[in-house]
Amino acid sequence: MAQKRIFVLDGHPADKSLSRTIAVTYAQAARDAGHEVRVAHVSEMNFDLDFGGGGYKSPKPLEPVLEEVLSNIEWSEHVVVATPMWWGGLPAKLKGLFDRSLLPGRTFDTRGKLPKPMLKGRTARVFLTSDTPAWYFRLFYRNALKWQLKKQILGFIGLKTKITAFSGATQATEKHVQTWSRRVKGFAAQAQ
Repeated sequence: MAQKRIFVLDGHPADKSLSRTIAVTYAQAARDAGHEVRVAHVSEMNFDLDFGGGGYKSPKPLEPVLEEVLSNIEWSEHVVVATPMWWGGLPAKLKGLFDRSLLPGRTFDTRGKLPKPMLKGRTARVFLTSDTPAWYFRLFYRNALKWQLKKQILGFIGLKTKITAFSGATQATEKHVQTWSRRVKGFAAQAQ
């Protein structure tokens, strides 16, 4: 398999979490497989989460950490995001990162009738942790967060996205975490 450029984003706002374990596990396994890897942890970033009232015509200047995330996404061939589901959505800090950094002109083009993605040709994998069982998430929540990530955020900018969900995260035993880690390592080795 050819070497790929991979950007791994740990989307959990705490410095110790299952998402961080997944992100670090993926990054190490990808490096071991010969891929070039860059990693960022939302918990270590300091930026204003609020998009504000400037709109697309006069957005706030990006803080250096957001500029680095955006540059890493542009550099990558494959993007990995590890995040929990909180209250049916993303943690506020990760959502703020997306709101602030995925702007027109670099990630999508608004000059036509419909916005066009500018980062096509890349793939993404999201590792989503939650306590909601998969069947409940599908039947009662209609996979809303998966749809948002796959189509309305990452897909909107051009990333062909797959999602792997791990449920029972809060009460996960060491055996569960080891099983999930083996799956993560398998995806990393193949840059998937």
